[in-house]
Amino acid sequence: MTRSRQRRGEQVVVPRAEFESYYGRPIIHAPSWAARDIAGYFFLGGLAGAGSVLAAGSHLTGRPRTATAMKVSSLVAVSLSAAALIHDLGRPGRFANMLRVFKPTSPMSMGSWLLSAYGPAAGAAALSAVTGRLPRAGAAATAGAALLGPALASYTAVLVADTAVPAWHGAHRELPYLFTASATAAASGMALIVAPSRESGPARFAAVLAATAESLATEAAERRLGMVAETWRERRAGALMRSARTLTLAGAATAALAGGRSRPAAVVGGLALLAGSVCTRFGVFAAGIASAEDPKYTVVPQQKGERPDGH
Repeated sequence: MTRSRQRRGEQVVVPRAEFESYYGRPIIHAPSWAARDIAGYFFLGGLAGAGSVLAAGSHLTGRPRTATAMKVSSLVAVSLSAAALIHDLGRPGRFANMLRVFKPTSPMSMGSWLLSAYGPAAGAAALSAVTGRLPRAGAAATAGAALLGPALASYTAVLVADTAVPAWHGAHRELPYLFTASATAAASGMALIVAPSRESGPARFAAVLAATAESLATEAAERRLGMVAETWRERRAGALMRSARTLTLAGAATAALAGGRSRPAAVVGGLALLAGSVCTRFGVFAAGIASAEDPKYTVVPQQKGERPDGH
């Protein structure tokens, strides 16, 4: 622009960028997973895995009621998690078919084997704790479930981040931390509900750490996602993620400040932590679906009047 044109007030107008795909069709296929099944699978698997870690800690530190309750809780959670996965697959045989291949580079293959190894360990630990039989075998199973627990709680984050879905793949570094923190919050909440107040100290401490870590991981993921972070903040996903943050922080605060003195406060805090974890998993799931369905997040912006292929 020349100085004479600047003096006359003329401005260079850049055509507005538009996000288009051929015939308005999505660039990638949105996952066909059912939210109730798969987001529920994420939540329940995380609850089971983190619960086994808390159960092992309680077992080692002389908190028998908490240990037994968390072992049973983890068994129930992983059973429901497997049921949700099989329901989404359509028939049990499809899950069995995934075990025909052992592929370390495939998160789905590793997850299937992980679930198959964790389930029997969690079952043996719970059975020994409830019946009082075979304590040494029960202790070994408890340790095994605790070792596999963190992987079970976080592998689903690797699974979704390995897809082309923008809201998941773009946050591939932060999602495992977010899922692990959310799982820890859920397990802490369950422990606060089922454990006596005198044994709830570790659960209350874990709840505060988990709530802090989840908040930091969410913020880091949104910063990395840039424009795609809109899917985490808007519509259904945004409402769920805001609810998750409010419930998790409120649950951790309630547990920390009053959970050790008041049994009702511990239960209320525990329920809030569980609900917050549910909202986190369903919120991340909804954000992924929204980002896959909107061409704005899957195509390079074109200048107005330009075809998507650049001609």
